[in-house]
Amino acid sequence: MVKLTMIARVTDGLPLAEGLDDQKDADFYKQQAKLLFKNLSKGQNEASRMSIETGPNFFHYIIEGRVCYLTMCDRSYPKKLAFQYLEDLKNEFERVNGDQIETAARPYAFIKFDTFIQKTKKLYLDTRTQRNLAKLNDELYEVHQIMTRNVQEVLGVGQKLDQVSEMSSRLTSESRIYADKAKDLNRQALIRKWAPVAIVLGVVLILFWLKTKIW
Repeated sequence: MVKLTMIARVTDGLPLAEGLDDQKDADFYKQQAKLLFKNLSKGQNEASRMSIETGPNFFHYIIEGRVCYLTMCDRSYPKKLAFQYLEDLKNEFERVNGDQIETAARPYAFIKFDTFIQKTKKLYLDTRTQRNLAKLNDELYEVHQIMTRNVQEVLGVGQKLDQVSEMSSRLTSESRIYADKAKDLNRQALIRKWAPVAIVLGVVLILFWLKTKIW
């Protein structure tokens, strides 16, 4: 199945759009993808189509019009369907956003494209549908010539992979810090909201107690 989809500008590696399901190690693979985009922006791995083995998954990407369309699928997902999925994304992305790609200045400028990504991903979910079986049997679309490499070959052994782990760990740590801060803010808001009420009730109870003592 398709697990991760990212679209980036090749000239500088800027992420343009993304489709991501909640899954284990999502941040780790997302950072790997960003490092791949960075390498491509430096003119490395210039193949316009490639499959990259990473753990139990494969990255597949195509480059056209200085844009890289990348997806990550599990090992058993047909390579032919993965690349046809990317072709569908490429055709729609160029049609809708083609004249704005070069001028995009911020990451994920086309985040709304996620709607099309999710819709298209559903079409490729079941490999046994008549539609997908027809695509698998399409002899005009061949993927045998597409190079397959290991992620360590592409990113480099050691330092680059350590960088991915560090970035992933930092993202996890920052998420925890954010959650803790959110809890503190909620606690402070509750205190500010109910503290005056508690003070008034306390004063009333004290006055009532004093009144009973006096009388």
